[in-house]
Amino acid sequence: MRGQLANRLAALDAALMAFATGMGPAWKDTVCVVVTEFGRTVRVNGTAGTDHGMATAALVVGGALAGGRVIADWPGLAEGALYEGRDLKPTLDLRALLKGLLRDHIGLPHRSLDEIVFPASRAIKPLEGLLV
Repeated sequence: MRGQLANRLAALDAALMAFATGMGPAWKDTVCVVVTEFGRTVRVNGTAGTDHGMATAALVVGGALAGGRVIADWPGLAEGALYEGRDLKPTLDLRALLKGLLRDHIGLPHRSLDEIVFPASRAIKPLEGLLV
């Protein structure tokens, strides 16, 4: 891969590897979440990029994870499947992932997750089975 995104992903890969190495034996109890602040459009936009779309992705790494998988409900890229005709359609609320991790890894209670960490989010249920 070449280009700006490839360079940034290579730097992220190196940073995550350095973090894992630096954690040493504690890595087996670690969860690290990497999330972008915006999604990607399906088509190239006016500035020759695909930034500022609706759906995004989260990369979750660490020794405490039941990993090696992709958790998604892929909507596809057909014209009728796009959000507002231009973006990959979001299919999972990121709060569900984070709630599952915070509850199961750190032990935060449901009420704190629903009312303090993610206010007014009671309808968003935590993802299950994320940790080993």
